[in-house]
Amino acid sequence: MKITQTPSDTTLTLVLDGELDASSSVLLDTELSNPTVLQYQKVLIDCQRLNYISSAGLGVFISHLQRFQDAGVKLVFFNMQEKVHNVFEILGLDSLMTIVPSVTEAAAL
Repeated sequence: MKITQTPSDTTLTLVLDGELDASSSVLLDTELSNPTVLQYQKVLIDCQRLNYISSAGLGVFISHLQRFQDAGVKLVFFNMQEKVHNVFEILGLDSLMTIVPSVTEAAAL
């Protein structure tokens, strides 16, 4: 798993590349736990190159969701592959988290 950060004035974009499993979820947790993340209005998660997500990876997003909401930071997923989107959908996470098809729609939120 490789995570690339692209910050702008109000938005932080994280590009996830590879498989988000138990071992790589620690890296994601470290990124999302950084207090500077809450300084942005939006955190966009680019999932185009995310090939797999385990329950541990989902757990990282779930564990930070309330913290982001409390801080008024929007967490938006985009470019999600169908097989990864299906995991979110099966677990009902698509109703708790904002998932849009493209970066254009993510930026417009």
